Amino acid sequence: MEFRLLGAVSVVTEVGDLPLGPAKRRSLLAALLLRPNHPVPVEALTDALWDSEPPPRARSVIQGHVSRLRSLLAGAGAGMYGVELVTQGAAYVLRMPESLLDAYRFEELVALARGQRSAGDAVAMYQEALALWQGPALTGAYRSAPLQAAAHALEELRLTAVELLAGAYGQVGEFPRAAALLRAEAAAQPLRESLSAALILALQRAGRRSDALDWFHRTRRLLAEELGVDPGRELAEAYAVALRGDGDPAAEQQAPAAPAAAEPRGAAPEVPAAAPLESADLLPRVPRGFHGRAEELAALDRATAGEAPVCLVTGPAGVGKTALVVRWAHRNRERFPGGLLYADLRGFSDTPEVEPAEVVREFLLALGVAPRRIPESARGASALFRSLAADRRLLVVLDNAPGSAPVQELLPGGARCVTVVTSRHRLPGLIASDAARPVPVDVLGPADSAALLAAVLGEERVRAEAGAARRLAELCGGLPLALRVTAARLTDQPEWSLSALSGELSDESRRLALLDVEDTGVRAALRLTVRRLPADAAHHFAHLGRHPGTHVDRYAAAAVAGTDPATAEAALERLAAAHLVTRAAPDRWTLHDLVRLYARGLEADPDALLRALDHTVVTALAAADAAEPGDESCFPLPADVRAPREIRRFAARQEAMAWYESEREGLTLAAAAADAAGLHSRTWRLVLGLWPLIVWRVREGWSPLLGTALEAARADGDLRAQSRILALLGWVLTEEGRVPEALAHLEAAPVLAARAGDRSAQATALVNLSLAQAALGSPQEAAEECADAARLAHDAGDPYTERLALYHLTRHQLDCGAWESALTTVAAAQALDEVVDASAAGRILLIAAAGEALLGMGDEAAGTARLREAADAAEACGFDDGAVRALGALLRVVTGAELDTLKARHDRALARQQSRS
Repeated sequence: MEFRLLGAVSVVTEVGDLPLGPAKRRSLLAALLLRPNHPVPVEALTDALWDSEPPPRARSVIQGHVSRLRSLLAGAGAGMYGVELVTQGAAYVLRMPESLLDAYRFEELVALARGQRSAGDAVAMYQEALALWQGPALTGAYRSAPLQAAAHALEELRLTAVELLAGAYGQVGEFPRAAALLRAEAAAQPLRESLSAALILALQRAGRRSDALDWFHRTRRLLAEELGVDPGRELAEAYAVALRGDGDPAAEQQAPAAPAAAEPRGAAPEVPAAAPLESADLLPRVPRGFHGRAEELAALDRATAGEAPVCLVTGPAGVGKTALVVRWAHRNRERFPGGLLYADLRGFSDTPEVEPAEVVREFLLALGVAPRRIPESARGASALFRSLAADRRLLVVLDNAPGSAPVQELLPGGARCVTVVTSRHRLPGLIASDAARPVPVDVLGPADSAALLAAVLGEERVRAEAGAARRLAELCGGLPLALRVTAARLTDQPEWSLSALSGELSDESRRLALLDVEDTGVRAALRLTVRRLPADAAHHFAHLGRHPGTHVDRYAAAAVAGTDPATAEAALERLAAAHLVTRAAPDRWTLHDLVRLYARGLEADPDALLRALDHTVVTALAAADAAEPGDESCFPLPADVRAPREIRRFAARQEAMAWYESEREGLTLAAAAADAAGLHSRTWRLVLGLWPLIVWRVREGWSPLLGTALEAARADGDLRAQSRILALLGWVLTEEGRVPEALAHLEAAPVLAARAGDRSAQATALVNLSLAQAALGSPQEAAEECADAARLAHDAGDPYTERLALYHLTRHQLDCGAWESALTTVAAAQALDEVVDASAAGRILLIAAAGEALLGMGDEAAGTARLREAADAAEACGFDDGAVRALGALLRVVTGAELDTLKARHDRALARQQSRS
């Protein structure tokens, strides 16, 4: 049995870790293990488990955790190891052999190593002691002040052991190993001067003087920026040693620098000898938890082939550009024996951008140029860098580039050099000037997203909640940064299930807050991107967050931002270049879900949503006018409409219907947003504006949406709107086979229309009522309703609705076998064709109806001729409904050899009709 504090708080047995449960119980165990064999008062345990005022039943909670720990230890046979958790007055004692505790063994080994006369033996003992560490001390425990202080004390002991091990390495002459060990720790603890001082000395004694000097200057700048202090004595003395070149054979081989004045104007300076011991390597460590990206890695392989290629890796904030490039660089390090240079240009950071001259100086130091040999002028330093790179096989990674100009100043130019640039912007200038080869990086797919979570959380934990893991990946939108923050939260709260976190993330109002950890997260990354936008693009971005749909065109973007389409389009282009929006199709843009949530939290005009809704209403009316030309407008605009400056125009029905298809989801979301905001006059208009699509796609579940519109119309007190929505809803329910339910709506619709004085709406409602009556087997009653509808429409001067009523009257008369009446009604309807500019489909249906009437009257020749005419015309214009009806009627009377041909035509039209619906 082993008790661990150096990493996750845990108890390890022969059969695995004990299931300690929630963080509070781990915290209690940690508090007891920090003072083994000593009484720990309940008050001290309370302080360890709660930061602020403890709950009234804190003592009972502690007793419960103690009881559970006793059971766990007893079940694991702790007594055989001399382990016992006992109560002692108002305190608890964990009695145990201290050798079972990793923290005790660590301190013992460090003490033994310090007493060794042999440096080699000391190295072995320090290594054994540090191997006990499995991560940050007290991981998984509650972050109360006492436990954080204890964790910090343990970390101090670890860092001291690291410095002692590095010193022992130095005593046995293994300076490169000392430098490697110290560099990792100094990078993690950049303000600990003792670590940096030891690293500088180790680098110097390993023959890497330029790296040693560079590390001093990094540390000096950081101390000044973060603490406002100069280096202390220890760090200054280490710098002095490196500056003198004590013990550095390379320093003595370097020739003295030529005076700056001796350089001819515009000439490249003489290339000094570089340190020969090893090639430069400034790459960050290989990213942990990296997964997938096979296509992008292959694209990088292709893009970096050829002579002096410049490769441009672009993508939105948090998509993993840096991780991808660093992973690729480490995989391909053998290709670049001349060195691996890396610089973060900080184009999207809270800190100021790095000056190119500073980067060039860092590169020269890494390539072995002594500080005193680096030219003072930026131009001279750049020339020296290009000269050194000319004959090397060098990789230069320029991360987070803010624009093309800084990159152009840092290109090495050697024929065998490869430059890889990452940026949140597309940098078209770099593509134009240096033929940069783009490698776009997008979000991860579901499988890779789940795999990234598993890489951090462990396969077992993710596999146990596979569905919740998929939901988390979906809520994170496949964005690697969001996924890593999610994994960090789950790691920090091991008692939290994936399902619980996915439930929390489902709340849009909290999602971005949950996707931030300390100063890292989606909001922080997006804030830095947005901060670099021009004012006009930033204005449009903030207002896009108020748009209720998932896609916008330039007209919608202009409406919500209160600008014009040309200005909006230019702003969308800038936002796309910054990877804040994505062009999904020509003049169709979308935002990642998390980006939309961030934009929604930015400041925008209070009327932005209303402008967006009214733009959609006005556009829907224009589409309806194009889809059903000449028909009356289905509703008037609101009196307080925020009319957009310009809307999309539709040249023909096909274009309008294509818009309806593409914007169906957006219209539905707009109606939902209007309903949620209590904008009833907009809600029902947005739904009713869909009527051409509803008529075309009647069996696609419109009832709930129409129900929402009906409630909004009632709340708005608009009788005309209620009548039209009831008529449309009743017709949809009839087509769905819910006829009794439809009748309640259809019988109310004409009554409301009459009260509103809208005879056209009354006529339409009666036509729809007739369809329900016919479905119930009452064609004669249905015919009477249609006859009344035709008279109402005629009196209202509405030939469009009159013609519609006459056509349906014809259908009911045919069902009743009133052949002559049907033929007369067809003629009356056809007389209106020129008045209403009837569509080809409307004309075809009347021709087919005439053919059926003639067949009923016994005139087979004339009847089949009309039906053939209708079938041919329907097939010619792609009107499958008409073709099915006409060919179906023909199949009932035609015999002989033609029957097979007609049946094949009918079946093809029917298949097309069914595939469309």
